[in-house]
Amino acid sequence: MNRRDFLGQTAIGLAALSVGTACAAKGKKGIAKTQPQTFAAQLGDIRALFLQLGNNMWCDYPAESMGRTAREGIQYLAKKPDLKLVCRDEVWRAATDRMAELGLNMVVVDLGEGLFYPSHPELAIEGTWSIEKMRAEIKRLNQMGIEVVPKLNFSTTHNGWMGDYTHMVSSKPYYRMCEEVISDVIEIFGHPRFFHIGYDEESASFQERHGYQYICARKDEFWWKDFLHIIGTLEKHNARPWMWSDYGWHHEDFYDRCPKSVVQQNWFYDSQNGGFDMNTNKTSDLVRLQHFVKLDKAGFDQVPCGTNWVGGVRKKLNMNADDVMGKLVTFIREHVSQERLMGFMLAPWCPTDTPENGKKILDGISQLAEAVKQ
Repeated sequence: MNRRDFLGQTAIGLAALSVGTACAAKGKKGIAKTQPQTFAAQLGDIRALFLQLGNNMWCDYPAESMGRTAREGIQYLAKKPDLKLVCRDEVWRAATDRMAELGLNMVVVDLGEGLFYPSHPELAIEGTWSIEKMRAEIKRLNQMGIEVVPKLNFSTTHNGWMGDYTHMVSSKPYYRMCEEVISDVIEIFGHPRFFHIGYDEESASFQERHGYQYICARKDEFWWKDFLHIIGTLEKHNARPWMWSDYGWHHEDFYDRCPKSVVQQNWFYDSQNGGFDMNTNKTSDLVRLQHFVKLDKAGFDQVPCGTNWVGGVRKKLNMNADDVMGKLVTFIREHVSQERLMGFMLAPWCPTDTPENGKKILDGISQLAEAVKQ
């Protein structure tokens, strides 16, 4: 069975499930109406964890070979899409329970192919969460003192979850699809006050370096046109946009052209092991540290992001990243205005699947909880 047939069968089954269980009190597009979330994290004291539900944000699409070569098929350097959801309920539950135990108050959920979208059932894979499952989980988390923020990544580097729409970027069908899935998520999440749109690492050179075989990256006015379209779509739903801030590292016009309503999430993982002192860090990562200060001076609200993921020089030196979150919190509190610092987030950057990844997530939760006590 090829991917298209597989997704078609999966979508039919999920669509039937959705229709059968959401036939009462329907809102638009057949989504049952829901109440707003019952818990909101205190602004200025956001303690957020980034959790991956979907995992097709780092892949080429489609999965099947698109021709034959002398080596009998295409060798993929980039990750292939998952056709079965990698998130395991027990790992997810352990992580969110630990969050509540240690006082974390927000989870940003990287949805991708992990949630069923009634407007686009073809995007579902085996194991995709139903609307009912997601709503039940949101209710459970709210009751534990955790606000749930949805995330859909609209960067062309991380849009494998979009399926065929990956190849339609900036077109009218693409805009319509983005608008429709945003509307679906807004309804399912009970009209959340924040919506993370990703928008990180979009460049042809990045995609080439990571083995992508379909290269698509917007720049300059095309980037701004699509970005502002997504922002406008969210504002129509009264949801505040939230984005990764790295486009501004090398685009000085970002500070003037990006609406100040967009929550900025700059990230610094000290991957080059240059440290957190802007006077002594001589690595390429210095621009990331400086970006926190520039965003603050430009008047943006921020939720800085750290990690316990290891990459770059640290990985080559066989170092861990257990010190990153604590040092980041110290740096930010010294360099970012209190009135524009909304809180902090840790991203472990691993699927919620194996016991090993589960431990990494739990360790990250502990590191964030300890860091914000400073």
